[in-house]
Amino acid sequence: MSREKTLELRKNVKPFENSELKKSIFQLINTIPPFFILWFLAYLTLDISVWLTVAISVVAAGFVVRIFIIFHDCTHGSFFKNKKANNITGTITGIITLFAYEKWKREHNIHHATSGNLDKRGVGDIWMMTVEEYIEATPMKRLSYRLYRNPIVMFGLGPALLFLVSNRVNRKDARPKERNNTYLINISVIVIYSLMIWLIGWQAFAIIQGTILFVAGSLGIWLFYVQHQFEDSYFEDESEWDYVKAAVDGSSYYKLPKVLQWVTGNIGFHHVHHLSPRVPNYNLEMAHESTPPLQKATTINLRTSLQSIHFRLYDEANKNFVSFKEIKHLLKNPKSNVKLHSKNASFDGK
Repeated sequence: MSREKTLELRKNVKPFENSELKKSIFQLINTIPPFFILWFLAYLTLDISVWLTVAISVVAAGFVVRIFIIFHDCTHGSFFKNKKANNITGTITGIITLFAYEKWKREHNIHHATSGNLDKRGVGDIWMMTVEEYIEATPMKRLSYRLYRNPIVMFGLGPALLFLVSNRVNRKDARPKERNNTYLINISVIVIYSLMIWLIGWQAFAIIQGTILFVAGSLGIWLFYVQHQFEDSYFEDESEWDYVKAAVDGSSYYKLPKVLQWVTGNIGFHHVHHLSPRVPNYNLEMAHESTPPLQKATTINLRTSLQSIHFRLYDEANKNFVSFKEIKHLLKNPKSNVKLHSKNASFDGK
């Protein structure tokens, strides 16, 4: 993509970067109160049927995903024009979703600045190895990677590790603002959860909140995974990497049914979001529809997105993802492999 086309594309999207106070407030109203109402209804139905409670909790989990999108917009400073309003709303929604606001903001902004860059993987990303890295890795590292990429581990155990470990701990070199925000959210969660357990009992709380967090966490990880891990996704060396190409070619358009599009806060228009993180979620679809070049982004749907489960390693030579099975023969005879560009990028588990 030429520099002129790049500038034109970003110019076309810029009008959609302006947040609208009425839309933001309306989204808060149609998202957060319904979540608490559903939570209360789930509790009321416990004496009727545990399965009914679980069903209502699953619906409530959808609203947690939507609350997370508001949290996500706040980290980009796109939900409100006012920085303080974004920080306050982001911290409150961080308490609801169990995400440390300042910590995640830093990591996610790094993800945006390095997405698709093979030399700068590791922060805010799904762990991804290239074919050659996997072949050259120790048996223990291969095992760790295979476990990490296993759907049961990623989408089953992943939410627990995310909510209970990753989001609760600061990095060693965290600045005071980031560190204190994590402490504030952690203490708030402990106080609120303790009060709820005291009021309704740990069993009821575990059934409702446990279901909500598991379903919301699994859906959240899936959305993040599938929108960057598609067959011909964009990955390049630092010397060849381009921000706009990484956004448009390295992020998919996840075409979802309207109900799911609403629940997920239009995050399916991920290519638009990566091109311009300042576009609030309620403007993403309009930006997509008004900008023809963005409509050429790789489109996936509920059915085709399931294929991404088999995409485990990135093949730099052919510029696509492959499964473990496809490179099995290379492990038996590594010398038969065509020479691929070696990477030594590390992964810090974030």
